Amino acid sequence: MSKLTLSRRGLIRSGAVAGAGLALPTIFTGAASAYTNEPTGSDVIFGFNVPQSGPYADEGADELRAYQLAVKHLNGEGDGGMMNTFSGSALTGQGVLGKRVAYVTGDTQTKSDAARASAQSMIQRDGAIMITGGSSSGVAVAVQALCQEVGVIFMACLTHSNDMTGKDKKANGFRHFFNAYMSGAALAPVLAKTYGSDRRAYHLTADYTWGWTQQASMQAFTEAEGWETVNNVLTPLTATDFSSYIAPVLNSGADVLVLNHYGGNMVNSLTNAVQFGLRDKQVNGKNFEIVVPLYSELMAKGAGENVRGILGSSNWHWQLPDPGTQAFTKSFGEEYGFPPSQAAQTAYAQTLLYADAAERAGTFNPCGIVDALEGFSFDGLGNGPTEYRAADHQCFKDVLVVKGTEAPTSEYDVLEVVEITPRAQVEYDPENEFFAGGALGECNPGA
Repeated sequence: MSKLTLSRRGLIRSGAVAGAGLALPTIFTGAASAYTNEPTGSDVIFGFNVPQSGPYADEGADELRAYQLAVKHLNGEGDGGMMNTFSGSALTGQGVLGKRVAYVTGDTQTKSDAARASAQSMIQRDGAIMITGGSSSGVAVAVQALCQEVGVIFMACLTHSNDMTGKDKKANGFRHFFNAYMSGAALAPVLAKTYGSDRRAYHLTADYTWGWTQQASMQAFTEAEGWETVNNVLTPLTATDFSSYIAPVLNSGADVLVLNHYGGNMVNSLTNAVQFGLRDKQVNGKNFEIVVPLYSELMAKGAGENVRGILGSSNWHWQLPDPGTQAFTKSFGEEYGFPPSQAAQTAYAQTLLYADAAERAGTFNPCGIVDALEGFSFDGLGNGPTEYRAADHQCFKDVLVVKGTEAPTSEYDVLEVVEITPRAQVEYDPENEFFAGGALGECNPGA
């Protein structure tokens, strides 16, 4: 497969992409162009910007696997995966708008500045027509703002902060992943039903935009169920040992610990909590419980036995019975030897959604892509019927409540679906207080 990859030393070319087939970036050259990086050669370049280092690197690795698989399918290689189940799709498996898809990659390092610099390099130097990726909402917000400024589309991958499609929403950005508000709306009723309404919660929260909005959403929805919030303590994203944060929980009077952590942070904080014996304690006459509001299969696998029975929410699960999920799980499994994570499914879906929008619009012009995606309803990519709401570019679909598998049958059987929460229960008005304060603005085609 022809491809471009981006290393710290620069652009490494392989296959037939180099030379005449590589579309030169136009935004910084001053060449006449209808829009930023309008392709002029036989290839179109996608930019995959993922955490290849840092606390979310496991998610980034799975995203990149899925992006590469999506490129294969778009170019007619492999079994086509979800292209065979994607309802209303205009994709043909012969590239996009007659051009073969190539790609460049970058390392966000799970840092906003590094992610923005990486994305800018892919746009300026490599001619990327769109950027996708991210496993941190801080990264996604920064890269989305850059893409709006320079006039390319940003198809967000893992970003769960309300702000992404709230106060920081942009016309050139789209999010397929669910958000913190949806997690709270889906999870809180299940928590109350499972653990009762008379509970006292202590929150540990990652100190950046995702953690803040995840904690606020969980607090609002659990308090609506009758829970009391005892404390909320912010923790740095760079933390690896959470012992000093866990110890005060023991004397707080709380009987639930809510870990608003993701990736390696969650694995480490949960491990510390179990080491302190929290799961074996009784407080206020109740068994002490731990909640992980946002799960991934990779996190659950990393935490091992510690996740068993612990409730949380998820965007997707590889064991869902719908045809799209089954097709993607089969393709990914045959390619890599293990089932995909929700990170992989989101990355793959966003790539197909962008490519399909270009085909339906008949152009790579960002404003044509925006017109094709706003209000677009589709099925066949997992989670059932889905809509990209025009007002904020947020996808709305069913949300999963999951828990750590009690009796796993394999090393990949780490999460099980407890409840599928219907879209109607997690949907909200665009001016909801958790999302107000930002304007979507107008599409920017750049050059």
